[in-house]
Amino acid sequence: MRFPIGLFLTASIFAQQLAAQNATRRQPELGHRQVSLLTVNGLQFKDLNHNGKLDAYEDWRLPAHARAANLVSLMGLEDLAGVMVHGTVPAASGANAAIGMGSGYDYAKAKELIDGRRINTFITRLGGDPANIAESNNRLQELAESAHFGIPLTISTDPRNNFLYVPGASVEAGSFSKWPETTGLAAINDAALTRRYADIVRKEYIAVGIREALSPQADLATEPRWSRLNGTFGEDADVAGKQVEAYVEGMQKGRTGLNAGSVVTVVKHWVGYGAQRDGLDSHNYYGRYSDVTTEQLPYHIRPFLGAFDAKVAAVMPTYSILDKVTLDGKPLEQAGAGMNKQLLTGLLRGKYGFKGAIVSDWGITSDCGDICKNGMPAGQRPGVSQIAMSWGVEDLPRPERFAMAINAGVDQVGGTEDVAALLDANKSGKLSEARMREAVTLLMEQKFEIGLFENPYVDAAAAKKVVGDPASLAAGEAAQQRAMVPLKKPAANLLKSGVKVWLFHIDGSAAEAAGYKVVESPEEADVALIRAETPWESPHKGYFFGSRQHEGRLNFQPGDAAYDALLKCGKTPVLMTVYMDRPAILTEVKDRVAGLWADFGVSDRALLGVLSGKARAEGHLPFELPSSMEAVEQQQSGLPHDSKNPLYPYGYAAK
Repeated sequence: MRFPIGLFLTASIFAQQLAAQNATRRQPELGHRQVSLLTVNGLQFKDLNHNGKLDAYEDWRLPAHARAANLVSLMGLEDLAGVMVHGTVPAASGANAAIGMGSGYDYAKAKELIDGRRINTFITRLGGDPANIAESNNRLQELAESAHFGIPLTISTDPRNNFLYVPGASVEAGSFSKWPETTGLAAINDAALTRRYADIVRKEYIAVGIREALSPQADLATEPRWSRLNGTFGEDADVAGKQVEAYVEGMQKGRTGLNAGSVVTVVKHWVGYGAQRDGLDSHNYYGRYSDVTTEQLPYHIRPFLGAFDAKVAAVMPTYSILDKVTLDGKPLEQAGAGMNKQLLTGLLRGKYGFKGAIVSDWGITSDCGDICKNGMPAGQRPGVSQIAMSWGVEDLPRPERFAMAINAGVDQVGGTEDVAALLDANKSGKLSEARMREAVTLLMEQKFEIGLFENPYVDAAAAKKVVGDPASLAAGEAAQQRAMVPLKKPAANLLKSGVKVWLFHIDGSAAEAAGYKVVESPEEADVALIRAETPWESPHKGYFFGSRQHEGRLNFQPGDAAYDALLKCGKTPVLMTVYMDRPAILTEVKDRVAGLWADFGVSDRALLGVLSGKARAEGHLPFELPSSMEAVEQQQSGLPHDSKNPLYPYGYAAK
């Protein structure tokens, strides 16, 4: 048989390259519990498909793209479909087991998802002891190692190193280092600190077997009523862009793309999510629209450019429908961004040249029925069964939703294990096998790049030393203090050692440990210390997310517990801090206190350090604080710094 000369030369060159690599590359550590090792030319490799020979995808000497191409060429349609969904690790028990929260995993259910449905990407919501999280994830990897092709799992998480904990958006910090919200990092505006923060989080994630971060938010905080504003880097696009870029660098261990030390980073939510109509969030049917306009859209894109510069691995589209935007003179299709080919293939991949993975947000292919749209009857608590965010395509059959999302540009559909519907989309001819192979090749390449195929296992005993490392905890607490913004400085130091304090929402033991005497009433106190949060309402209690999110007004009024506590203090001087999960209106507060601060998540100990003057609050407001609800209602959701006569402007800090 005669071979084409080009093929011969290519093979010859490849052989030379491989020989050169063999001379320089060292044997990596191979973590294995279920497969045998192969020895070839004195080197060891994992026999992941148990066929007794070295396949190209098992050969760690080859580049990631070559290994991915080989593996995908061996896959059938069922294998492809399993890669293209991002499931949830099932919890063993507990009230929130349906969304993966509990004390442990249900390994029997996990095996069916991994081995039966061939899914190999999962979000974990497991908390508690770091060693338990690590070994639990190891057990999942052991199941994956014995499954078809031995493809290791990519285990992801929502943010878990901050203060606000909302199921479906974040995970309780527990033993992980605790930092201010990302709005607090924007208040500090120190890219080096944000890079260090992300680097510490990266090490903590890797220690417990988490290799994908469903963060950061590059959304802009231009709508002050929006309930997810606290996860952003504020309302200024340039500041947010630099912070997002630093975050990606820290999480992916550099700015040249994925490597063996990376956590795959998913920047979100493309695009315009921060301009939610009336501040209502698009996790909910009633909040499915963004009010960003065609003219405002470039401003909301700018923070993503920092992520692109740092070679971010993945992008997550928003749920929202953008009904005030045209692209290239054409109105956008009225479907959520995860279904929108103009926003994904046209804008993200076309104009901005993004070559990483597109991972949809959760539930965009799920069924939204009557309860999802109208909420539960009064007095009934909504459950997880109503979670669905298929905005604009609710009436399509589920397989068509999968086809629409993937054909729009999505490579992996988040929050589902419904591989059958994805396969039905292919069988019906609405989703091509070629498109599936394209998506899976990209996703597999990322697994190879971060070294999962060589060793997906972690040292559970060492996890406790990394998660909860004293230096990391101290760095987080110092950042909490630095992020605080002085809005009104007291004329004198009221919090000297030994003074009598009355406390509201501050732990008495922390105050006593700091050298203060805690009293029972404001009248007995030398100074009152009040910890407050931005006021909020809950008008949508019949909705799963609406019942958990802060909506509505931002101004203090009688009936708000912290404001009532302030009024109770009479002539006793008050030092007050307000947690800014949204921009509070402080018009009724500022003249009633001796000292006033904005915080973005701070422990009692760290707070007392700032109020006493022992630690310095260095933050500047990452968004303006409006003067009234009327001003809020008149501002435009997609514009920054535009409320009339703000009480405290963007960037303010008392001198």
